Amino acid sequence: MKLRRFQTTDAEALRELFNETVRHVNKRDYTAAQIAAWAPDGYDREAWLERLQRNQPYIAEIDGSIVGFADVQADGYIDHFFCSASSQGQGVGRALMSKLLAHNYPRFYANVSITARPFFEHFGFRLVREQQVIVRGETLTNYLMEKLTHAGE
Repeated sequence: MKLRRFQTTDAEALRELFNETVRHVNKRDYTAAQIAAWAPDGYDREAWLERLQRNQPYIAEIDGSIVGFADVQADGYIDHFFCSASSQGQGVGRALMSKLLAHNYPRFYANVSITARPFFEHFGFRLVREQQVIVRGETLTNYLMEKLTHAGE
């Protein structure tokens, strides 16, 4: 597995991976209507590219194929954290999380799906609160989770 930084040419592949992950992995915890709202067929390509350029995610590749991506912002916020359905359980998430946590910020936090909550808990994140968020008219449950490092304790 290789980890590298985002390149502009990755944008469409990352959107496909995002959609595939939400539609195939998160479907066990969310309704079909919630999944359709969260990962719609149509999206604003320019806004997606701008978000990726701003967030500068790490890309995980196996044999030249993108299998995951994740980012962390200067305040410790993890905006994206997605691993392809086909790479679940292969260490992709562990490698990406290790890369993010290597930043050694005093606090890391994320809005985490029902599906991802156990994974984040495994890495020492704790529940701050359950949240109900409206996405394209659908209410989805997620969790604000945080991890304080020694620098932040």
